[in-house]
Amino acid sequence: MKSDIEIAQEAKMLPVTEIAARVGLDEDDLELYGKYKAKINLDVLGKFNDRPNAKYIDVTAITPTPLGEGKTTTAVGLCDGLAKIGKKPVVALRQPSLGPVFGIKGGAAGGGYAQLVPMEDFNLHFTGDVHAVGVAHNLLSAFVDNHIMHGNELKIDPFSITWRRVMDISDRSLRQIIIGLGGKENGYPRETGFDITVASEVMAILALTTGLKDIRERFSRVVIGNDVTGKPITAEDLHCAGSMTVLMRDAIKPNLIQTLENNPALVHAGPFANIAHGNNSILADMIGIKMGDYLITESGFGADMGAEKFMDIKCRYSGLTPDAVVIVATIRALKMHSGDFKIVAGKPLDPGLTQENLDALGRGFPNLQKHIENMRLFGVPVVVAINTFPGDSDKEIAFLREKCVEAGAEEVAVSRVFMEGGNGGTELAEAVVRAAEKPKNFQFLYPLDWPIKKKIETIATKIYGADGVTYLPAAEAKIKLYTEQGFDKLPICMAKTHLSLSHEPAWKGRPTGFTIPIRDVSASVGAGFLYPLLGTMRTMPGLPSKPAGNNIDIDAEGKGSACSRPL
Repeated sequence: MKSDIEIAQEAKMLPVTEIAARVGLDEDDLELYGKYKAKINLDVLGKFNDRPNAKYIDVTAITPTPLGEGKTTTAVGLCDGLAKIGKKPVVALRQPSLGPVFGIKGGAAGGGYAQLVPMEDFNLHFTGDVHAVGVAHNLLSAFVDNHIMHGNELKIDPFSITWRRVMDISDRSLRQIIIGLGGKENGYPRETGFDITVASEVMAILALTTGLKDIRERFSRVVIGNDVTGKPITAEDLHCAGSMTVLMRDAIKPNLIQTLENNPALVHAGPFANIAHGNNSILADMIGIKMGDYLITESGFGADMGAEKFMDIKCRYSGLTPDAVVIVATIRALKMHSGDFKIVAGKPLDPGLTQENLDALGRGFPNLQKHIENMRLFGVPVVVAINTFPGDSDKEIAFLREKCVEAGAEEVAVSRVFMEGGNGGTELAEAVVRAAEKPKNFQFLYPLDWPIKKKIETIATKIYGADGVTYLPAAEAKIKLYTEQGFDKLPICMAKTHLSLSHEPAWKGRPTGFTIPIRDVSASVGAGFLYPLLGTMRTMPGLPSKPAGNNIDIDAEGKGSACSRPL
């Protein structure tokens, strides 16, 4: 089979104006970025206001291996599969960070014959949204230190500053740094550090805003630290919120591209799901839900991560609720969750993962079972998509179908979109159509008026399966402070490893008998959530020993040699 990049480079793309016309957009609704990319003007929200809402489908997954389980591939393939059975689908996804593109994971445009194109543009600078996020964030960082240097009229406590700097490359050497060295002209020396841009609160705000007025108000509420009396200091106090909004006035517009099969794809925002809330923008969904009869979106990592945050954070702010959830699972990953095998990015798969092994599959199944149970807590029908690989046996697929139905899945479908594109997604598409017509009783996991600790403990016990929670002194102090400052009514965005239902990445399957340690808690007041840090979670990744960037190059004609998922 051809590589992802070979398939993408051979794609017969249509001009983006043709893709737009299919969903009722004309050239006045677009800002073109070449022939195959465009931004959508927010005036479209008014233009489409009287259209009915599409069925809203969220694609999530089991606890993934380091290779991922194919959520994006499945979301794109489901879109193309729905088109094959006569529906009008739109897929709405996040833009990838350059950290993973040049690090371990590679690109995030899907894979095989279920991809978004132009793939190389999508994976790299695209329309510049991530760069705008980084500049807006770092402008506020500069304002903070500049204010302190020029007399500190607001009496900012330098030891309370939580607003770090960002860059969209994984660089562990910048996690903890000292700034302001070299004398008075270089500012006030203090300890700080860098996060990856997709972990920025500016990115979270971009993903959760509902318009230009709203994003301006959210920036005004961003808290950078406290004054010496404990009062929060905001971007508005520093007179920076207006400038940040100006820098984001183009980035706030969702981007339109297409799938390999020329179906419309919206791409906007890119918050990580293990650090931030891990979903594409509300604005893209507000537009996309009026553009067809099915809107497919994707939540990052496992259902305990992006999908829980989709339900409890994104749905609260958008007012939209899903009609069905698709949980992507692979037989090889479930075998890994038995504890018998390890999967390491960049190393060959253990041959045992590609051989029939019903025993290992059965012992790994509780991970998928827990994710099904978790999604049913929100009152939404669940479809399991078995993302198949060569070597998956008919007996293993039949076994998994039976176990999923016993666990509460409404439908179980085999997905072959990687190899076959939309034709390989028709079984899944038909299952999703049936599930989305079933009654739903959507509910949040917790009410916002619960105390901070009760919300944290509810997520830990109900979603992760923990026995309870412990709080380190830093977390206790922050919870007390945020309660006093009136931030205790915000939803919770847990920052934890995506490689386990627990806080320990090595604990596979469905761990039991554990307690979650809360190391610290931070406040993203502008975005509208608190995020507790579980275990040793980091907000700046590091590069592996063999980064994906080693294999990225370009020839004299400007044709890239790699910019896709590693094989």
